[in-house]
Amino acid sequence: MDQEPLPSVASLQGTLFDFAIAELVRQHRQSFPPLWTAESWAKLLIWLALSCGCSGDTRALEAFAAALGPALTARMRRLFFERELPDLNLRVMADPAEQQVLLLPLEPGPATGTPAAIAPERVAAALEAVGLSPLVSPDRGRWQSLEALVAVPWRNGQG
Repeated sequence: MDQEPLPSVASLQGTLFDFAIAELVRQHRQSFPPLWTAESWAKLLIWLALSCGCSGDTRALEAFAAALGPALTARMRRLFFERELPDLNLRVMADPAEQQVLLLPLEPGPATGTPAAIAPERVAAALEAVGLSPLVSPDRGRWQSLEALVAVPWRNGQG
């Protein structure tokens, strides 16, 4: 009987680290107001650096950011600015560095396997649920429906 080989120690440690950092970001992303801003993201990074024993001076914070590296930083940032809303079957991606907030289905539609267009009411409910309504354009005419994706511009040039 063939047995699958056991994962290596390094592989298990990497998976554990990946899981732990994702959970850390998810659990603390609401803790740094104003939410949905670059300032909030910076506060999380500073908190992480200080929690890892770095001093709060610019040099130490820059060294911490460099130690994270671009791949981990990008993944953490995506997790920080993303929310999943299972009740609405939507994922919200709202990085203020992007031009628009994106909403897309978590799962494809039941009949065809391809996601259907997202109703504006569902988009509005999702934006309200995560606290983005005051930060995005209320003008539904500016919302772009691109197949199963909806792009909502930030209000007042934010993004």
